Amino acid sequence: MAAGASVPVRVCHQEIVKFDLEIKAAVQDIRDCPGPLSALTELNAAVKEKFHHLRGRIQELEQMAKEQDKESEKQALLREVENHKKQMLSNQAAWRKANLACKIAIDNSEKDQLLQGRDALRQRKTTKESLAESASNITESLMGISRMMSQQVQQSEETVQTLANSSRTILEANEEFKSMSGTIQLGRKLITKYNRRELTDKLLIFLALALFLATVLYILKKRLFPFL
Repeated sequence: MAAGASVPVRVCHQEIVKFDLEIKAAVQDIRDCPGPLSALTELNAAVKEKFHHLRGRIQELEQMAKEQDKESEKQALLREVENHKKQMLSNQAAWRKANLACKIAIDNSEKDQLLQGRDALRQRKTTKESLAESASNITESLMGISRMMSQQVQQSEETVQTLANSSRTILEANEEFKSMSGTIQLGRKLITKYNRRELTDKLLIFLALALFLATVLYILKKRLFPFL
């Protein structure tokens, strides 16, 4: 478990471990079950309920992982979630194998009972039907786990797509900022150039005006005071 995990995360992790151990013990009980059929049915019902609780705790831990603020803690918890899912699938396979082993044991026992008459034959038929129902329940549970894994894969794909879109948006914004920066620099150069041109024009106008006034004064002097 990740260091520094919150109390709810630690509690959820402990419950996952507890249900995992309980499932392993129950699967071993099924493997060792000699019968009768009612005992096997009760054991399978108990295992199915424990898988239901385990699946719920794993989903809670996954939700807690997604709500973590630190990316490192989030990824560590998500890795734990994946490990728990793999362990749950392993337990599911062991459950199925245990049922098959129990079926073989019951079938062998029923073969011995066939020699005792029709009652044993009817019991065998009932056992097969119950085992078929148990196998159907196990298959349904496996399909539920498969759907859950498929949903997780789809969520991961959507997350990757969202990150890709965000990356493209950031790159486009960066290109726009670069373009705007170039435009601003060009505008700054033009303004500087125009300011210099304006100063030059003002100086030329001043010199022309001074020359004009000097010319007028010279003409007036020659006409009004020709003797000077």
